[in-house]
Amino acid sequence: MSLNIRRIRYPALQLHHVIKKHYSVASKSTAKASELFTDEQRRQRENVGRIEKIEVRYLGLPNDTTLVMNRELSTPYDCARHIGEKYCRQSALALLDNKTPWDMRRPLRDSCTLQLLNFTSPEPHIANKAFWRSCSFLLGAVLQASFKPEAGLFLHSFPKPNIKSGSFVHDIVLAEEHWNPTVPELRALSIEMIKLSQQDLPIERLDVSSELALEMFHDNPFKREQIPSVAAQNNGQVTVYRVGEHVDISKGPMMGSTGLLGRCTISASHPIKEGSERGKHFYRMQGVALPAVLRIGHFAYNILENRSRKLNSAKLPNEPFEDTVAEQVA
Repeated sequence: MSLNIRRIRYPALQLHHVIKKHYSVASKSTAKASELFTDEQRRQRENVGRIEKIEVRYLGLPNDTTLVMNRELSTPYDCARHIGEKYCRQSALALLDNKTPWDMRRPLRDSCTLQLLNFTSPEPHIANKAFWRSCSFLLGAVLQASFKPEAGLFLHSFPKPNIKSGSFVHDIVLAEEHWNPTVPELRALSIEMIKLSQQDLPIERLDVSSELALEMFHDNPFKREQIPSVAAQNNGQVTVYRVGEHVDISKGPMMGSTGLLGRCTISASHPIKEGSERGKHFYRMQGVALPAVLRIGHFAYNILENRSRKLNSAKLPNEPFEDTVAEQVA
């Protein structure tokens, strides 16, 4: 099945090349989830009430400093703006009190020490996991926006990041039983990932009630099946992330912006026959990427691409969810 941008055979992709219109064809359910996200985000901010001050002790270059910020409103990104513009651009993640990874755009709750993590630090493992997880999330956004409605696409989930596996993953369901994307189709998906990077969109986090999460994913039976187990392990809350209008479930943390994504290849699609049924067929989408600040030669990157095509051995989406919820919702 070959990809022709203007004449596309079912269930291939409907890819759009105007960056600012990337999300213009988002489904009604996707747009509704984003609207609910915005409303709940606004409600939580308004419920903060009287503004209380906290002290954030920043540790790092150019020098240690103490910032006075607003409890439940100020984020590590706001702190970075006080320190310098380049720290806003380069920081992937925050580390609170030398132990707790924290999203750059997640409000701070208490006084703390703050370090800003990037991909070139001597110990980048925490930031790297957030990067891998973010790539899976962004792949879901691209897939959601790229498939024609009649393809019957449902995003299922993505496993927790394992950099040693050589690939990031997003598991999906399609109506087509024998979908085998061509090299041009996979390349087109890779281009859409790069477009997300070029837009430098914020990646936002929000904790919501299980009831609201069920409303957000009203049209996705797989997400609705997952939500009770996710909420049970998180004090009744479900953590969701948003980029553009795309919303998905993840424990996080994730990097703060799509602009941190650099070279990227969507390299493979593996059919998963076990658990598939008439009209609902599982596929494991895989890719490999580098942070924007990292550069390697074509030969070395080609080795990474080839490795990423091998079936990732992470928990499969058709395995019993109750037993593997920690594995399936990264």
